Amino acid sequence: MTERKDHIDLLGGGLLIGFSVVLGLNQALVKIVNDGFAPVFQSGLRSACAFPLVLAFAVVMRRRLSVTDGTLGLGLLNGLLFSGEFCLLFLALDYTTVARVSLFFYVMPVWVAIGAHFLLPGEPLDRNKVIGLSLAVLGVAVALAGDLGSAAEDAWVGDLLALAGGMFWAAIALLTRTTKLSECSAEMNLLYQLAVSAVLLTLIAPLFGPLIREVTPTIVAVFAAQVVFVVAIGFLIWFWILSIYPVSNMASFGLLSPVFGVFFGWVMFDDPLTTTFLAAVAMAFSGVVLVNKPRQASKPSQT
Repeated sequence: MTERKDHIDLLGGGLLIGFSVVLGLNQALVKIVNDGFAPVFQSGLRSACAFPLVLAFAVVMRRRLSVTDGTLGLGLLNGLLFSGEFCLLFLALDYTTVARVSLFFYVMPVWVAIGAHFLLPGEPLDRNKVIGLSLAVLGVAVALAGDLGSAAEDAWVGDLLALAGGMFWAAIALLTRTTKLSECSAEMNLLYQLAVSAVLLTLIAPLFGPLIREVTPTIVAVFAAQVVFVVAIGFLIWFWILSIYPVSNMASFGLLSPVFGVFFGWVMFDDPLTTTFLAAVAMAFSGVVLVNKPRQASKPSQT
């Protein structure tokens, strides 16, 4: 087993920033694929398609896969949390704007940091983390503030759904680190979640309207890219990082995802890119750096 680290190093930071970029791009990809597949059905289908890819990779790389090692119940619970996260996230978009959903969903690191403070002895909330998380959340709020006034009267419903979705995501991270799931491979953990979400989300998808809209070759290609690069590769990397680095520190990088989402909205959909956005990026990055600043060891007292 790879030795765990007490702070985010250059490799971990680079991978987490890359994963944040992927998540930000994924928001734009989901918007494109929604024209062909209903959102909840798209999530279930994506999990179903990614499952054999992750399984094949795990077999070829000889990763440890077992449902008799005491993790089956916990793995199924993680799968339910994974399903709930995406179901709540997509339902939230029916009530409120993408900006508001992103803002409330991506405060997830706050819940992780608070949970880690109580559940993980080595990850207390110190001054750097509190200030850094506050600064990063403020940066995200500034980046998205321009769209906050355009929501419908019942936008608060979507806000609560998105907030709950972020809590489900945080619960996945904490459950993985504080239980026997921390001893299973990243591939096995992801397979649990893909299997449960593929079945559950596909079954409940008809409750939210027609499953198929207008499918084109472009939509199929974009969907395939999601399956391979976002779910199969991206989440595998995230769970590997989760097994090595402090959970509260790495979760703070999730606050960069909506900022990258705004960027890709500008690139792909010609959304405006202003100086306010650039200032928000600087604030979010500063917050992440502060959260991940290693704590200085206390100096021994002089006698």
